[in-house]
Amino acid sequence: MTLALTPRELLARARVDLRIGAPLLLEGGGASAMVLAAETASAERLADLRALGPVDLAISDWRAATLRARAYDGDLARVILPRDADLGWARATADPAFDLDTPMKGPYATRRDGSAALHRAAIRLCKQAHLLPAALVAPVPADAVFPELGRLDIGHVPEGDAGAVAEVAAARVPLAVSRAGRVRVFRPLDGGDEHYAVEIGAPDRAAPVLCRLHSACFTGDVIGSLKCDCGPQLRAALAQIGAEGAGALLYLNQEGRGIGLANKMRAYALQDQGFDTVEANHRLGFEDDERDFRLGANMLKAMGFSRVRLMTNNPAKVAMMRNCGLEVVERVPLRVGRSSFNSDYLDTKAAKSGHLL
Repeated sequence: MTLALTPRELLARARVDLRIGAPLLLEGGGASAMVLAAETASAERLADLRALGPVDLAISDWRAATLRARAYDGDLARVILPRDADLGWARATADPAFDLDTPMKGPYATRRDGSAALHRAAIRLCKQAHLLPAALVAPVPADAVFPELGRLDIGHVPEGDAGAVAEVAAARVPLAVSRAGRVRVFRPLDGGDEHYAVEIGAPDRAAPVLCRLHSACFTGDVIGSLKCDCGPQLRAALAQIGAEGAGALLYLNQEGRGIGLANKMRAYALQDQGFDTVEANHRLGFEDDERDFRLGANMLKAMGFSRVRLMTNNPAKVAMMRNCGLEVVERVPLRVGRSSFNSDYLDTKAAKSGHLL
């Protein structure tokens, strides 16, 4: 019998550790490093990292561009933590909420020699934990022993959210749009958030299924926010599927284009300062869109579908489904929900993200 954790279990544990401010040991390429998420680290934990040696603050290239820090590694910058820098300095560098309060944080010295692989994996894990993409990283000897910590090899840190999923529960749920509703719950095998499929009627698995991949939007779907068109799209998609009598809506827990609700609220606060939705994401350190729709493709395949009529205004979503081996026989437009409150947001999606609105 062995009680050693598998790579998948270590990955799930790593995300939780970062969220609660615990240290994480990463290894790869013959090197090891102790990592803390800048957002959740404590002063005591930062002191522990300093005791190990020089500490870097790894930030994405987008955040580095905002701070005018040189990103020698292309997709990220390894900011050298100054000797007199405290946790407040690190957080102010990571979080644009402090940009107006502490405008004189730089100039920044960034590392250009050596591998950035461990730093890159640390940022990726912070994103997957729905934290700001900024990590405090201190190298440690490869043979160092920390028995209380699990070692996670960076080769087991996936890009995106495209892992295998398993259906764990399903039940009949009569809906306002159709009494023949059924909800299926899918759980990623890597310990990520659960996702849901709403199946209406009895779609023919041999025929193209009318399908919507809908990203969770607490503000639009639940409390009726007027800042986006998500709520109207959700209701219109369900209504259209119900009217046709058969289809599926996948409700994916990828809030805020995959950055999580807390970061979405941070982006909203930046929008109040005059930045558009894409610029706000970049100032936070994220890409325009962090979602990985391979997850939806895996769910559709698990449900037995291979051909879809995809309800979307996003051509990139069509391309991703096709790249995942699904045949998209038709793109079904879903142009609803424009108002005076979200016109600028929708115009930005069209101009910068290619949505057909």
